Amino acid sequence: MFRTCVEFRTCCFLLVVLVCTWGIASETLPPANQRYRVAEPDGIPDFQRHVAPLLGRLGCNGRNCHGSFQGRGNFRLSLFGYDFDMDHRGLTGEATSEVGQRIDPLNPAESLILTKPTMKVEHEGGERFRTGSWEYHLIHRWIEAGASKQSQPQELQRLELFPTEILFGDGVESAQLRVIAIWRNGDEEDVTPLCRYRINDDSVATVNADGEVTSKGDGDTHVIAFYDNGIGSVPVMRAASSQGFKPSSIDSVDSPIDQFVETKLNKLKLTPSELCSDSEFLRRVSIDLTGTLPTPDEVRSFLKDSREDKRNRKIDELLDRPAYAAWWANKLCDYTGCNPQQQAELSQELSVQWYMWLLKRIENNAPYDEIVERIVLAKSRLPGQTYEEYAAETSAYFSDGSEFSSRETMPHYWTRRSMQEPAQAAEAFAHNFLGLRLQCAQCHKHPFAQWTQADYQEFSRFFETLKFGVRSDDLEQYRQMAQRVGMNAGDDDGSPVRNDALRQLEKGSVFPWRELYIKERETSVEISLLRSKKVTLEGELDPREEIMDWMSQPDNPWFAQAFVNRVWSAYFHRGIVDPPDDLNPANPPTHPKLLAWLTESFIEHNYDMKWLHREIVSSRTYQRSWKPSHNNQDDRKNYSRTIPKRMPAEVVYDSVKQVVTASDATEEVRTDLTRRASGHLSMRLAGTYAMQIFGKPERVANCDCERNNAPTLLQTVFLQNDPIIEQRLENSGWLQEIANLEAQSEISSRTALIEEAWMRALCRLPNEAELERSLTHLASAESITDGMQDILWALLNTKEFLLIK
Repeated sequence: MFRTCVEFRTCCFLLVVLVCTWGIASETLPPANQRYRVAEPDGIPDFQRHVAPLLGRLGCNGRNCHGSFQGRGNFRLSLFGYDFDMDHRGLTGEATSEVGQRIDPLNPAESLILTKPTMKVEHEGGERFRTGSWEYHLIHRWIEAGASKQSQPQELQRLELFPTEILFGDGVESAQLRVIAIWRNGDEEDVTPLCRYRINDDSVATVNADGEVTSKGDGDTHVIAFYDNGIGSVPVMRAASSQGFKPSSIDSVDSPIDQFVETKLNKLKLTPSELCSDSEFLRRVSIDLTGTLPTPDEVRSFLKDSREDKRNRKIDELLDRPAYAAWWANKLCDYTGCNPQQQAELSQELSVQWYMWLLKRIENNAPYDEIVERIVLAKSRLPGQTYEEYAAETSAYFSDGSEFSSRETMPHYWTRRSMQEPAQAAEAFAHNFLGLRLQCAQCHKHPFAQWTQADYQEFSRFFETLKFGVRSDDLEQYRQMAQRVGMNAGDDDGSPVRNDALRQLEKGSVFPWRELYIKERETSVEISLLRSKKVTLEGELDPREEIMDWMSQPDNPWFAQAFVNRVWSAYFHRGIVDPPDDLNPANPPTHPKLLAWLTESFIEHNYDMKWLHREIVSSRTYQRSWKPSHNNQDDRKNYSRTIPKRMPAEVVYDSVKQVVTASDATEEVRTDLTRRASGHLSMRLAGTYAMQIFGKPERVANCDCERNNAPTLLQTVFLQNDPIIEQRLENSGWLQEIANLEAQSEISSRTALIEEAWMRALCRLPNEAELERSLTHLASAESITDGMQDILWALLNTKEFLLIK
């Protein structure tokens, strides 16, 4: 019946399209390019549903045209068409042009909105459509019918895109998208010709203005459709051309993570790399879980272990180490924005308290949602606590060593300077806990997300009664305490410190006695919580309780997913949604089913962070080798192999110290968290030169990109020439051991020294060529100690030392 497989696939595709069309046709309004292709069409276009989207598709409301803040030709539209009232006023208002009005109801054909885009009248934007086109007829009919607009905006419920997946190959080189808009009132319409389209990777495919997707190269991407306030996406894939590909047997895969990943690899015909070696796994998982290199003895013991489950045993062991809690407390400081420079006063101490508070919760494996709740709902004063008692408590944290980490809640999140304005607080909160970027919506509708200015402004209102300072009822007592502190310090009445304190008492910006409190709201307000529900706020009701209750619901679309995606990114150097802090429908996940399963399972396991870590690092996906297979060398987002990544700044600092330390001090260097950059020193080292050049974030911007693990020339210069590295080598306890042995002529094997150096730095033995070169160098050095110092310096400057692979 069918002469070729290509004919069969083509017929099947057409049949699916016809079935979709017939199945929806009875309820779905046909597309505008069909209904308005004639000069006298039936029906009247709707401003929001037809005219505004068409202007967006034509580029009229873009930032380089009438959507700019200055407008063009004394005519301005809202950027990306978010404000229907403004746009309608602009179109129906008086024009300054001498050749006509923007809208001429008596003579629609002479309206500037038709004569300029067709170039009957000079138009800086050029021709946008032709006279007699469906676009022309649609706008003409709208003007002819009175150019009206509904009084209230209509609510778009969702967009549905067909086909739901595009897989090119075997003769299929193009596909036509079909976009259905479903409105809250039940209306459905084919809006394919009214959408704007974008392809996320144009090396894989292209999309034209009509929604036709054309294959361009191997790989995968997404095509995005924009209409009204809706955004939809369809994955687009083209399998690799590979003669040697053999699909993985999904039925034999135990881990759900591996099932989801390998299912997509089969579609792309990508052969995954083999599992990494035991030494590579141990080094990788030790750094990723604990921020710590394994010791040579630990490597040797692991390599000798013949048990089949030794990797899972090692994972459990690492998760029980204090270094795990220390390193991931550091990571949570990244995610929550703990920055010494952003605290209003006593910045270094407060950031250390923040870190120690998180550390204690992670040591106890507290659920993630509980940790966040104790941050979000934090209060300064305990119930029934007087202001004097509160001041005594906070002072004790700095004077007599009282443990801040024992507090039930952690209010320092709200004391940062960046949280004092409601709009800034809204941006930071959305980024820290929801993985959302709201910044663009401050001035205009977000170009690639659903957020409008109204969404931004309403979310900001949740934080307008949250205050950090001194209540008016406590101000006199605060003044007396501040004066007493100034006198006790031996200052005279004219001291700058005391006068500055008195000048700033009203703001409460000195001494650790300010508190977090809710200012009474004068009038009751109803606010939309990021379109999820309406919330009524009044009096001294804490608005954060409504937000936390909403976030903790299992069906919240962002809270758990944002954390899961960030943790995944920490292990794979990219999120399932990437960038990991940009969860929006125009930035869809590479593996949506994987992300959904991980998120749902994380919630089902009561937000158990150890469960999440264990599930990820025990998968074959995580344990893949960095060495490419015969056809996956170009894959960087489908997890067919490990992509090497540079050590984080803190790990570089600690690892250099560990590599050169004395043998009998190695365990102390690894376990004394008070002296580790990946531990308690993390906050105190923030802002130092070494931390900066290796990408430790300052945590001042709402962007995960602040932590930068990319290699730079400055890092190379630092490792080769910086006095810190020179000092580490000169004062090396291990080199001193070698010097002592050499002085007593007790060095029995130069090979053993070289192997120990490799184990310390790279967690493996040298290969034959490396060993031979090292022995040759030792033979030519003035002393064995000098030669070993050269070798250690060389190892610290290898890519292999800096990379996690």
